Amino acid sequence: MILLAFANLRRTKLRTFLTTLGVVIGIGALTSMVSFGTGMQKNITDALAANDLFTSITVTPKEINLHEIASGNVAQMANALKQESIPLTDSLLREIRNIPGVKIAYPNLEFPARAVLLGDSATTRVQAMPAAMGTFKPFDDLLAGNFFTNDTARQIILREEFLQRLKIRLQDNNSDAWLSKEDSVQGFKLVHPDSLINKTLRLVSLSMNASKIPGVISNIIRNKPEMPFDETINEMKIVGITRRTSEFGRNAFNGGVLIPIETSQKIPQLSFSSVWDLLGSKNSGDEYGSIQVRVENMQQIDPVVEHLRNMNVGVFSIIDQLDEIKRVFLILNSLLGAVGAIALIVAGLGIINTMVMSILERQREIGIMKAIGGSEKEIRMIFFTEESVIGIIGALFGLVLGWLVTQVATVVVNTQILPDGMEPVNLFYFPAWLIVGAILFAIIISLAAGLYPAARAARIDPVRALRHD
Repeated sequence: MILLAFANLRRTKLRTFLTTLGVVIGIGALTSMVSFGTGMQKNITDALAANDLFTSITVTPKEINLHEIASGNVAQMANALKQESIPLTDSLLREIRNIPGVKIAYPNLEFPARAVLLGDSATTRVQAMPAAMGTFKPFDDLLAGNFFTNDTARQIILREEFLQRLKIRLQDNNSDAWLSKEDSVQGFKLVHPDSLINKTLRLVSLSMNASKIPGVISNIIRNKPEMPFDETINEMKIVGITRRTSEFGRNAFNGGVLIPIETSQKIPQLSFSSVWDLLGSKNSGDEYGSIQVRVENMQQIDPVVEHLRNMNVGVFSIIDQLDEIKRVFLILNSLLGAVGAIALIVAGLGIINTMVMSILERQREIGIMKAIGGSEKEIRMIFFTEESVIGIIGALFGLVLGWLVTQVATVVVNTQILPDGMEPVNLFYFPAWLIVGAILFAIIISLAAGLYPAARAARIDPVRALRHD
């Protein structure tokens, strides 16, 4: 019966090809669309995992509902400001460090500054971290150099993206890098990452004497917002360069440069460091705007978060949003899959049309098979086999078509849409369940489309079929 089914398909090559092509296009559309949704989900989760954000917790002076703040509702923001807050002091920081499951906890300290290197300068935010963070992702794998040797060293780590603002392009070890004509005109320099290690960078920080604040307020009222900042020049030795991070990994590295945490506390700077300072009640001294916590593993997140909430502080963890992220992508994949399924259902209608036409042309053949002892089950099986072959071949070539479409789209995105200097991205992902599911779905659609033609062929009266011209 299998050989007979293949012989029947070869007998009508053009019709079989066109019918199979419909399945190929349907599977190609289905897999390319679903692979886009799964690819986006994989990019986000991989970026979060690569930066250890699934094991990170941010502690704030008060519980802040980010959805309410983001909505821009003035009343909700006012209520957030009125909430009672817990000062984030050194004593509280020590308590957090003693919580079971906490590997490291440190205050989030940031301040604006201007970096000067190789004759160019750019403003950035300086982020302070303890030297112990060098063992955590993503700081355990630097592009060049090493992490800080200790918390008091006058050392600095540069972010690869920030170097572009200093008009520096990094040379790749694996290729003959060269500057484009546009880069040359703009004054960019091509530098090997290792050659920047141990160079001196000047970090110009801004500060303001408290006695000048009334004058600043007066100038603002008179619409003359002159800011009498004091500048402090700090000589810092470059010890490392971080690898490029994705948009979702920036929570691990908010600024353009990193310096040791105790070194930052000795540098004169503006007191405002983050949005938590604005929403909190930070005054001065040992009070912090927020505290960053890393736990041992994802299983420790819930007990540590529960312990922190019992301390009446605000807690934010990306793991709390993970279920919502998965739900959003489930809806996205369902919508994309529905659009692709429509194309496959249209292909199923083509299979029905092909099989019905085949029955009309093979009336005598079906009559002869039934006359010499062929059962209705065997007749149906021949047609089901033909439909299965169309489904399997269509699914395999459809997967190839879908993969080719995604490769072309990836090249277009990376060469035409992404800004220069950004790492290439792959927006599509073909997991095993998508490949197997696409093949099974194509076979099921093909068999479902062949139910009516197969049943119609099995019911043909052999006497009338043999009389058919």
